[in-house]
Amino acid sequence: MKRVALALMLCAAPLAAQDLQYSDRGTELCLADAEGYAAKLACAGASANQCMEDTPGGSSTYGMGGCLDRELQFWDQRLNDNYAAVMVQAKRRDADAVPASEDRAGVADALREMQRAWIEFRDKACTYEAALWQGGTGQGPAAISCLMEQTARQALSLDVWED
Repeated sequence: MKRVALALMLCAAPLAAQDLQYSDRGTELCLADAEGYAAKLACAGASANQCMEDTPGGSSTYGMGGCLDRELQFWDQRLNDNYAAVMVQAKRRDADAVPASEDRAGVADALREMQRAWIEFRDKACTYEAALWQGGTGQGPAAISCLMEQTARQALSLDVWED
């Protein structure tokens, strides 16, 4: 993600990425215990926060950005997996449905367009979030945190779709 790389470049670099004490375990455990969308959404940031606590220098701008980026990668993978599964369902529905007409989009096409619009929304929402810092040192972590939260939200939204 270009925006993530840009956000990380905005951070100071006193801590090497390999020094981060990050594990997906905190978020995974939280999700396993959570019931319902809101409870699962509250898990976003669990592993990043633990990383910031466990990593020497984790509360630095660079440490926060690194920990948040690692959890963003977790949510991005989950989003990609959920999107792929929902796309399979959408294509199955399209195959079972009456042929699409000009006035009715297929489910797979509608899903693809929704996801493209979501990506544009996410990018603009996180650009706004970063702009609130007016170039301050918190801008990078704010942008990555926004990307992580928006990605978690979308991953969980797609996770609840069923046939």
